[in-house]
Amino acid sequence: MNVLYILIPLALLLLAGAVWVFFWAVGSGQFDDLDTPAMRIVLDDDTKPPEAED
Repeated sequence: MNVLYILIPLALLLLAGAVWVFFWAVGSGQFDDLDTPAMRIVLDDDTKPPEAED
């Protein structure tokens, strides 16, 4: 039962850290463009890959 005195504050600290990281990611623009990376795979790539030099 005494272990709860350690685990509950530790869980609250981890939760606060996760919330801080989430708000930091939102504030720094990590979630600004969610559509373009998914659409990029559908677009054709007209450039040829470079030739291998032997």
